[in-house]
Parts: sequence; structure tokens; C-alpha cells
Amino acid sequence: MSDAYAALADVLDRLGELTGRPGRLPEALDVAGLSYRTGIPVGTVVELLSGGRAGETCLAHRVRQRLDFIRETRRRPDGKRYSLDELARIAGTSRQWLSEWRKSGMPSLEHADRLRRFFGLPAGFFTADEPEALCEALQPVLQSLEAEADPLLRLRESGLIRLAARAPQMNARQLATLADLAEMIIASEKAGDTGRA
Repeated sequence: MSDAYAALADVLDRLGELTGRPGRLPEALDVAGLSYRTGIPVGTVVELLSGGRAGETCLAHRVRQRLDFIRETRRRPDGKRYSLDELARIAGTSRQWLSEWRKSGMPSLEHADRLRRFFGLPAGFFTADEPEALCEALQPVLQSLEAEADPLLRLRESGLIRLAARAPQMNARQLATLADLAEMIIASEKAGDTGRA
């Protein structure tokens, strides 16, 4: 099992525990949303969430597939698809280059990064293999479910054990506010320590 599949299996196990649906995660999670964020087809997301494997693809094929995925799923403000000319302008290149990229699957890093940033896609969107991309997209879902299951988790992770011990008398909103404040103080202290070094 590759490292990406092992990491994904760990995340899926934890999600199964938190949702109460081990082995049935496609029923509990937003499969279409995960597909939209990762560029992985819905059927492959379902297969991976069920503990299966994605078909092996070479990097060039994956890059081409994700560029086509962007073109199919991202829309202009008026609801229409982006044309190749528009995508080329966003990437800072010509339509001919973009057409060549679609054939070869080998973009320039600069142009691919411009497209990625324009559409708000995660780093590695074009190159991450399927289990790696899905594992990354599931991290916020996992964190959210863990926070719901244990509202004191954020306080404990911040190292505020004594404060967390007093927290049972607080409601969920108060706990979240307290955790936000604690994280802000810790971040501020770390920034101050960095400035003094």
C-alpha cells in the first residue's frame, strides 16, 4: 500500500468512527463537493471513500484530466463555460499553448499555478494523485467532525489544559469563542518570539 493510500485509509477509519458509518462514507459525505474540490471524478471519489483504489494514471494524463475538469465544472459569473481563449488569458499564455498543454499534459508551472490560484484550487491540484488529493480535501471535514465530537479538542491542542478543565460549564458557542481567543493569543506570542530572534 503506498503512503498516500495508507494516509487516506487512516483518515477514512477516523471518519468512519466519527460519522458512525464505517465503510459507508459515500452516504455520509458530500461526494460531489469532494469531486469539485479535487478534480477527481465522482465515481472515483466514491470508490476511494469505500476503501477501493483509483485506476493508475500517468502524470500527463492526470494533468490533462484536471484541466478538462476545470473547464467542465467552473463557470463564469454569467453561468457559461470558460472558453479556451479565456482560460489562456487567465493562465497568462496563448490559446495555442493551452491547446498544446491539453495534448501533452505538460504545462509550465507558472501557467498552471495561475489557473490554480484564479479558481481557488489547492496546491498540487494538477499533480496530486487521487488518494493524496482526496486525503487533503478530507482534512477540514475530519477537523470539523472531531471538533463536534470533542469541543475541548481545540483547547487541548493549544496546550491550555487548565482552561479546558473549566470549560465543561460553558456552552458550545462560548467554547468556540474561547478557543478562537486562545489560538489568537498563541499565534501572537509565536509571532513575537520570531520577531525577537
